[in-house]
Amino acid sequence: MDHYRPSVGTKISELDTPCLILDLDALDHNFDRMSETFKDTKVKLREHTKNIKSPALAHMQIRKGGTVGGVCSAKVAEAEVMVEGGIASVLIPNQVVTEDKIKRLCVLAGRADVTVCVDSEENVRDISRIASNLNVKVGIAIEVDTNMDRGGVRSVEQGVHIASIANQLSGLNFRGVMSHSAMFGVPKDDEFKNDEAIKYYKKTVELADAIRAKGIEFDMVSSGETFSYDMAPFVDGITEVEGGMYALMSTMLSYMDGHFKYAAKILGTVVSQPKSNLAVGDIGYRSIASSLNTDDPFLEGYDEVVFTSMHDEACLLTSKGEMPLTVGDKFMLRCPQQDLTVNRYDNYIAVRNGVVEQVISIPGRGCHN
Repeated sequence: MDHYRPSVGTKISELDTPCLILDLDALDHNFDRMSETFKDTKVKLREHTKNIKSPALAHMQIRKGGTVGGVCSAKVAEAEVMVEGGIASVLIPNQVVTEDKIKRLCVLAGRADVTVCVDSEENVRDISRIASNLNVKVGIAIEVDTNMDRGGVRSVEQGVHIASIANQLSGLNFRGVMSHSAMFGVPKDDEFKNDEAIKYYKKTVELADAIRAKGIEFDMVSSGETFSYDMAPFVDGITEVEGGMYALMSTMLSYMDGHFKYAAKILGTVVSQPKSNLAVGDIGYRSIASSLNTDDPFLEGYDEVVFTSMHDEACLLTSKGEMPLTVGDKFMLRCPQQDLTVNRYDNYIAVRNGVVEQVISIPGRGCHN
């Protein structure tokens, strides 16, 4: 566990490392960008908390405006943290299928507005049975697969069939349709990125229209993510966007640099300089994460220094000429994968103007189930 809690007013140069830095100016920029995008449109933001893992940060975005007044959370445990932290509306954009988890879902539904995604008739009937026995109502949304090739119905007909059943069963409130999509790799240009975004949005709306054609009424058509957020207002029928990575940003979304700033970074210290062009830092896999098909961490402020490799508890930095960093110097790495990196820490060390302004807990850390 990471129990490090520096005092307010501590300078960045005096912080113990490795630690998770939250740049509050960058965070404000990112939250403001989303708020300004959606506040005067029919589409609203539903921030995905798998990235931030903190009700405190979720409330910050909600207070900015332009949101549905709630979040989406990948797991039941994460949703529990959000509800406990005062979030009034939670969408779980995954399937919840086991008896124990469905019961936990129902307990949450008794405390907040909770919706879960489904893609099978059996799952719908199980949730209905347990919710009815516990005398609660659980929101239901049909997930449609766009390009992820994981959860979600594979045809409009399948989605309409499940929606028709969910709309009739006790213990359920049929809420609508959701989807998730991804940009694999770096898009060749903005036109390609935007065309892909609109294509996936329209696939989600297609199912929503087909369900409404059967006389079933609902309000939620939830889709989108950081790469596609700005296209949502141009697609009729989309009601909310599930952006998440925008809040903290990561190098795997470097093509979105013009939209969002890097708010979460890992501060490290050089612990060895065995050669004139080599520095060893104290940031390793234990303190920063990457995932399949993501870039390496990026060193800020030193164009001539390259992140070379990483080990469990150390990283190697090399320079073309003389290494500008020496033992004891601090350095900052941008993360290739924020979700997994934040999961390694108990607290954000939130800084502004080079000093600690507050320490923000991360109660969503480790919420795997």
